[in-house]
Amino acid sequence: MKGRSARRSQKVAFQGERGAFSEEAARKLLGPSVDVAPCQRFEDVFRSLEQRKTDAAVIPIENTLHGSVHENYDHLLHFNLPIIGETKIRIVHHLIAPPDVPFAKLRRVYSHPVALNQCLAFFARNRQLEKVPFYDTAGSVKMIMSERPPDAAAIASEVAAEIYGAKILRRSVEDDRQNFTRFFLLRRPGKSRSAAPRTGKNSEWKTTLVFSTRNVPGALFRALSAFALRDLNLLRIESRPLRGKPWEYLFYLDFIGRVDEPTAQNALRHLGEQADLLRVLGCYPRGD
Repeated sequence: MKGRSARRSQKVAFQGERGAFSEEAARKLLGPSVDVAPCQRFEDVFRSLEQRKTDAAVIPIENTLHGSVHENYDHLLHFNLPIIGETKIRIVHHLIAPPDVPFAKLRRVYSHPVALNQCLAFFARNRQLEKVPFYDTAGSVKMIMSERPPDAAAIASEVAAEIYGAKILRRSVEDDRQNFTRFFLLRRPGKSRSAAPRTGKNSEWKTTLVFSTRNVPGALFRALSAFALRDLNLLRIESRPLRGKPWEYLFYLDFIGRVDEPTAQNALRHLGEQADLLRVLGCYPRGD
């Protein structure tokens, strides 16, 4: 009973309003009874965890249609908050309105610009509807339920409709059903719940790291050979500008394997000989 109570008391930070897809990811990672702490900005999410206002944080890191969330890659470098888990959420957009607003009266639809652009076929079929950018998908539902405009709806998640007491007028208005966002679960270093034993097959784990190399011919090739020579499977590599050094870059990399496994340890030692900077950002079970 004590363990269950402790899990129920966890508080997790995420960016956005209640009902955001990040909240759905938080509940998938930590359970439906977790306490949530919505934050306005991604930096606020990291600072909330760093300053011990929350026990964990959930951040989006990449989307199958729109690519990486570059700001969060930068925050992962600047904050010492290890990645301990990941999950993927299918992004399903619904047209949502106050209960007394029928579809025939709609003229405006509010949502985050990315969400609006993921529903272009729906707007092409309904040209009477104006796309109105808003700061947040769930926030747009919160706004229309608070202000009750007679001709407006929002595009957001089913959870947002439930939280704010709105109704879904049209389901799954997104253009592409293969629209997924990957989320990371973060905790503070040394926190007991983050120290889960790394057991099981290497193929069941991922490691994420960041490194930089000298700006000389073949430097990146030699760095990546640390993994190729040991048959370690790289899942992705992302470059980001290295601040203070124009036209030089940091490289964020995911590979399959446990960081404490001998092959991975040898690869990291090899990479460390080539890199100016090397930091492991997390080792965590692969998401579903």
